[in-house]
Amino acid sequence: MIELWNGLLKAVELIVTLDPEVMEIAGRSLRISVTSAILASLICVPLASIIHFRQFRGKRFLINLIQTFYSVPTVAIGLFVFVFISRAGPLGWLGLLFSPAAIVIGQMLLVTPILLGLVISALRGVDITLIDTARSLGASSFQTTLVVLREARFAVMVAIIMAFGRAISEVGISLMIGGNIRGYTRVITTAISLETSKGDLELSIALGIILISIALVVNIVLNRIQQR
Repeated sequence: MIELWNGLLKAVELIVTLDPEVMEIAGRSLRISVTSAILASLICVPLASIIHFRQFRGKRFLINLIQTFYSVPTVAIGLFVFVFISRAGPLGWLGLLFSPAAIVIGQMLLVTPILLGLVISALRGVDITLIDTARSLGASSFQTTLVVLREARFAVMVAIIMAFGRAISEVGISLMIGGNIRGYTRVITTAISLETSKGDLELSIALGIILISIALVVNIVLNRIQQR
């Protein structure tokens, strides 16, 4: 118990003094996860709009399939990406394996179903009267989509923030295709796993506190947005 208490005190000291290694790992995690969430949003918001507004055979099945992938294991996505970008894979010539770019790709695939499903749900929540009014006033399909997205903007923001939270808390993808390389691909979750196995509780606890703090901030922002 005393060792745990001492480790907690040392962890707080590492955070307060802005220990270079702690700040480097935390900063890299934030950059990778924010990039993943933004890039996935640029793809998923327009795609979700198309799925929502277009009528086609198998639409219900597609939405159910998207929702099924909400809880896909991170190691499964890590394995999928690894096969594609490894030297023997079809994209091996790009040299992405064990790089931050590989983690970004993996995290994008991880959060894509979440973003698609939640944005579609957000668009469904918009009053149909708004759509009918926009169309009666001569709005094109693109303009109508923009009006609906504007109306659902807070719910869409919630989806993006939840995608970021999912990305920064995963460990399987970062470990499998990032390699946990110190100073290059090591992020908060993989560093916690490694340092705990080495017995360095101080650094592990410090990074754990930072990760929990990020989760707390994300939840506070989510609550504020949902209230609006």
